[in-house]
Amino acid sequence: MTQAQQIWEKVLEMLKKHLTSTTINTFFDGTKGVDITGSSIVVSVRSVVAKEAIATHYIDLIEECLLQLFSVPISCILLTGEEELNQYRASKNGDNGLWTTNEFTFATFVVGPSNRFAHAAAVAVSNSPAAAYNPLFIYGGSGLGKTHLLYAIANKIKQEKPSQKIIYKRGEDFTNELISAIRAGKNVEFREKYRGADLFLIDDTQFIAGKDSTQEEFFHTFNALYEAGKQIVLTADRPPKEMSRLEDRLKSRFEWGLLCDIQPPDLETRIAIIRNKATAIGLDISDDAVMHMAEHITANVRQIEGVVKKLQAYKHLLNAKIDVSTVSKAIKDIFQENPGLIPTPEIIIEETEKFYGISHGEIIGGSRNRAITQARHIAVYLARQLTKLSLPDIGEKFKRHHSTIMHSIDLIESQRKEDSQLDAEINDLIENINNHH
Repeated sequence: MTQAQQIWEKVLEMLKKHLTSTTINTFFDGTKGVDITGSSIVVSVRSVVAKEAIATHYIDLIEECLLQLFSVPISCILLTGEEELNQYRASKNGDNGLWTTNEFTFATFVVGPSNRFAHAAAVAVSNSPAAAYNPLFIYGGSGLGKTHLLYAIANKIKQEKPSQKIIYKRGEDFTNELISAIRAGKNVEFREKYRGADLFLIDDTQFIAGKDSTQEEFFHTFNALYEAGKQIVLTADRPPKEMSRLEDRLKSRFEWGLLCDIQPPDLETRIAIIRNKATAIGLDISDDAVMHMAEHITANVRQIEGVVKKLQAYKHLLNAKIDVSTVSKAIKDIFQENPGLIPTPEIIIEETEKFYGISHGEIIGGSRNRAITQARHIAVYLARQLTKLSLPDIGEKFKRHHSTIMHSIDLIESQRKEDSQLDAEINDLIENINNHH
């Protein structure tokens, strides 16, 4: 038993003195201590519903118990779902970015017409690294299984060749780590880490486009690994030729090996995915309910997974029958919780800051620096284009009068028509906003 779990069990014993058995069974059953740091304990919760209830009604009591145990304030971080846990574990592992999971394997990947080619290529790479297709470049929309295939390759190679050094990184994290290395004067260590990989997996490659230092470093890392006969696998939301801000020399290298796309799954594949996800968590769903779900969720696998987990919560917490009406409610809830198609102004601002390498204070503040002002104009323009907010509402988000907001919108509209490079930049930024997670 881990230290985190031991501590969490003590907390549960203390909670039982204050809460009814019904409350404990309803919301705390299945919770586990995942990690303990100097100032917080990380706890996994089995469902979104339970997580929300604990966060709303019981988090103060939990932290009081932790204070009694440690005599210092300890916060409680609640995580739910494999994706949140995986992201946390990945962030904790600074060496290779990989988390340990049996969820993302070739055995659990549902193959259909929309992904068969990418799946076959990934299997070939895992069987013969650097011999079959190098690099392998998989592209497609968010939530279609690209990351699953990356991890399936890593899991198989790790199992068969445990001595292999495997590094997984998201494009954005690669950039951030490079910036930190430059500031700390650790460029050599950074290069040695990545150029010493046997298998280099880079997810969301589109995030390195337009970042000169990152592209320069990535170019040399790519060359070093390729010339050393090491396997490189990349994913992105579009093919290299459509990344307008990606350097031509990188586009060329990304196309050296094999390009394969993943499309949204067809009806039969969606049905198979639903059954696969439900079986994995022991959930029985009627044929009519499966068909209803498959007909109404067409965009990606992540949405399917979200609905299945929501149904599991309904069954365990509300003892609900999993039929068509329950599925309809779960679908509605998922889309309310994850609007997806309508990004918030906060997401637009965050992605604009990342895209142009500026801080939140700069984009909201009063700086008249030309680059910062232009980025601010673009963020305002996109807030108008991508949301349903009024001009005064947008002005409130950016701390500006609505007449200033209108000026920004008109300016970018005019510039976009005349400047193809700016138009391409804005299209790339919109893609990043739509794929925000």
